[in-house]
Amino acid sequence: MLKYIREYKIADMKDMIRNTKKQHLRSMESLQGKTAVIAGGTSGVGLSAVRVFAQYNCNLVLIARNEQKVKKLVDELQNEFKCTVVYYLADFTILEEVHKAAERILKEVPSVDILINSAGIHSTRKIYTQEGFESVFCVNYLAPFILTYRLITKLQQSPAARIIQVNSQGHRFNGFNINDLNWKKRIYTGLRGYGASKTAQLLSVWEFADRLEHTQITINAMHPGEVKSNIGSNNGPLYRWFHDKVVSKSLKDVIISGESLHYLASAPELSTVSGKYFNLTHPEKPAPHALDRETGALLWGKTLALTGLSSEKIWMSSMEEKIQCLKIL
Repeated sequence: MLKYIREYKIADMKDMIRNTKKQHLRSMESLQGKTAVIAGGTSGVGLSAVRVFAQYNCNLVLIARNEQKVKKLVDELQNEFKCTVVYYLADFTILEEVHKAAERILKEVPSVDILINSAGIHSTRKIYTQEGFESVFCVNYLAPFILTYRLITKLQQSPAARIIQVNSQGHRFNGFNINDLNWKKRIYTGLRGYGASKTAQLLSVWEFADRLEHTQITINAMHPGEVKSNIGSNNGPLYRWFHDKVVSKSLKDVIISGESLHYLASAPELSTVSGKYFNLTHPEKPAPHALDRETGALLWGKTLALTGLSSEKIWMSSMEEKIQCLKIL
């Protein structure tokens, strides 16, 4: 930890502060004829993105946990925007359900141009899923990794596909330990658990970007701003009271997150930009521990094993590219 703190640069911190105060950039590009898969689109940042994308005529594929909630949202979107919307159910604490949802999308959705992973949780307590994973790490990292990895073959069919991982400045809390991903050996705190999951996601973004370098797919991460969302609503009454009465007073309207995601998904000037971290729409340098490529390479292999993706085929179009990718792996 001290090693990474020493690597922090004052200039990088000043950039982060400046970016937080900057107005986010907006795009007026239509998404007519494009299809976006959005996970976590029934509330918070994801819902804001869903509504903005619908406004710009995007076909929507929603992945949600609560069927009653997503059905209501689908009806609202179709009535208000007259857009095409379908949904698939998957609880991100159950990786088997994520695999099944990805498989159905591969078979049933004709094309995918945009993938946005915005589902996320924050927990003040260490909780394990029925499959034995620490819940925050599972929902914020493992499940989106599966969805991203599995949908690459579908995204490859688009002439210019974009993947956006909704990350957080919370990655700066760190908490990541490659030798204790499941928090069996350390004391758990909510901030460190959240920071670990978001650090893992950033480390995987750089790995994905390398492997997708010779494709038409870009992948980036973004901090959605200090906005009003429902993250943390699964925690106890004291946490919720403090968040509602104190923290939320300084938070901005979540619309800025949706508009920023639309910019990152549609702006022509970002068509070839990949492997970057954005503070809303402004490029920013992540914390040093989230740029450790040696650790990222180790995490990649462990993640494939944890998610049951070890035997997945490599998504390269030519034999030469497959050989190149194998060397990277």
